[in-house]
Amino acid sequence: MRDQQEKTVPHPRKQPRYDGPLTMEGLERIFSDCVDFTRRPVALEGESACTLTMCFISGMVRMERVSDYVLKPLAEDDGLRRCATVGEAMKRMEEGALYNLSVARRSTLDQAAFDLVAGWCLLFFPGEREALSFFVGTEEKRSVSAPDNETVLKGARDAFVESLRTNTSIVRRHLKAPELRIREQTVGRQSATLVDILYIDGITDPALVDALEEQLRDIDIDGVFATGNIEEYIVPAQRTPFPLVQYTERSDRFCAGLSEGRVGMLIDGIPLGYLTPAVLGNFLQAPQDKSSSWLLATTLTLLRYACMLLTLFLPALYVAMVTFHQEMIPTKLALSIIAAKQDVPFRSGFEVIVLLLAFEILQEAGLRLPQSIGQTVSIIGGLVVGSAAVEAKIVSPAVLIVVAIAGIAGYTMPSQELSGALRIWRFLLALLASAAGLFGAIIATAALVIHLAGLESFGVPYLTPFAVSAGKEAREHVFLRRPLPQIKDRPPALHPLNRRKQR
Repeated sequence: MRDQQEKTVPHPRKQPRYDGPLTMEGLERIFSDCVDFTRRPVALEGESACTLTMCFISGMVRMERVSDYVLKPLAEDDGLRRCATVGEAMKRMEEGALYNLSVARRSTLDQAAFDLVAGWCLLFFPGEREALSFFVGTEEKRSVSAPDNETVLKGARDAFVESLRTNTSIVRRHLKAPELRIREQTVGRQSATLVDILYIDGITDPALVDALEEQLRDIDIDGVFATGNIEEYIVPAQRTPFPLVQYTERSDRFCAGLSEGRVGMLIDGIPLGYLTPAVLGNFLQAPQDKSSSWLLATTLTLLRYACMLLTLFLPALYVAMVTFHQEMIPTKLALSIIAAKQDVPFRSGFEVIVLLLAFEILQEAGLRLPQSIGQTVSIIGGLVVGSAAVEAKIVSPAVLIVVAIAGIAGYTMPSQELSGALRIWRFLLALLASAAGLFGAIIATAALVIHLAGLESFGVPYLTPFAVSAGKEAREHVFLRRPLPQIKDRPPALHPLNRRKQR
């Protein structure tokens, strides 16, 4: 019986979803068993006296707007009273008799149903096959505040919120150029989520805009409720743990990316802005780099690259040297490691893997617990587990120090997604080093370089400008950040229509 009830309907549905002309009965059938669906009669006085029918969804509309923009003009407008026919009154309302900025004629059930769930109210006229739709949505949103996950030292503190129109207005305030273009698509059959594509006409390569639009158009899913619902469909995310789309909460950083010639994306309900294409160097740049002096920014950038190499290779190099290549270790250091490891029953490779796993478990526990106690648990757990493991002779102190340095170095990455990808490859490097020493570590390193060299983000190689000969100007901010007045051109890998960005 249950098998008969569970029907598998092919996913490609017909468009439009609801066929047929617009009628009140059709809408009631669509929203049957919906307690928030409301209909009420509205009397229209005058020569064309009749009873109109207004319907809306409670909670999606603002009642003050319904009363002030629709009901009050219907009761007080003398021009409506003088209309001879219902069709004439309908035309007058459409032309501005009602105090509403957004009005549209609807003639199909599909249009009307989606209007209602978007915060519009419908006004039906007797004898007419069309209805007028007025926007009276609540537009409730979280207030604009400073970003929570990106530290702002010197910069704008108006972070993105969940409201799409608020986010586009924030961008407009930063980029007042009329050349800023905003295209919109709807993604998700059940959620009908609005996704906006932003770019600057005359700077951004149109091919990048068309490629992103095509990727969004090909997404055919039920709903967009998380960032992955978009990210994993517009880039080949199944082939790599490395991020191929850059996201940010900071509006100034988002607008700076648009001015470089990149394509932006804003999603209704998600308080983030996305920038494409994104290469490895973008994820190693902090937002405050261009707010600091070029010497400090260069030093910090070099430090991040050094920490990236440290978190990747330090555990693997330690395992390889202690297990297979003891001659690489200075004599006094080797004797100290041997003395500390004398009573430990496990191999160094096993110790490193176990401690790396414990480190990941503690980090995950700290993230999942409430913020007030999450950091405390991570710190206390690390101290207790580390000291207890050393005292119990399960791991040696040298291994604990190596894993701790590698873990802390990973925290210096400005992008948490990049940090997560590095942690995955850190495990692979440590495993191969424990199996084949430096030879295994070199094999894993070669595989990592080949993997990164094969990645592209909307046609731009991921290792740009390291693996692409794009000229000296491509190295705007890789290791050395030159003084800003000397950076005359936009990144050539983006193929901007206008390379020059300052005099």
